[in-house]
Amino acid sequence: QVQVVESGGGLVQAGASLRLSCVVSGRTDVGYAMAWFRQPLGKEREFVSVITYGGLSTSYADSVKGRFTISRDNSKNTVYLQMNSLKPEDTAIYYCAAGAMPVETEQDYPYWGQGTQVTVSS
Repeated sequence: QVQVVESGGGLVQAGASLRLSCVVSGRTDVGYAMAWFRQPLGKEREFVSVITYGGLSTSYADSVKGRFTISRDNSKNTVYLQMNSLKPEDTAIYYCAAGAMPVETEQDYPYWGQGTQVTVSS
């Protein structure tokens, strides 16, 4: 089995930065693509970013391009989401997910964390 645990959320003011972390444990011999999704209160979950296992390819939602950066350290089984210039509309529960392919559809990710809350005040 695979376990996914996010951390790093919190309450910040608009314009601030946060770095989310996601640790994958269990069967880590398989090279997973890792993605971040988010779900604002009362809305559907949406894609944020994804990174391939080797870290050479990344993709971002238009709403976060230029502000968020995804990275990974496979020696630590950890994926990061550096979030800069945060806006109130970034407020959401952020989820980390592991899957076989670096796609943007949540249905393709079998392993999910419990989420971490990010709140950006204006």
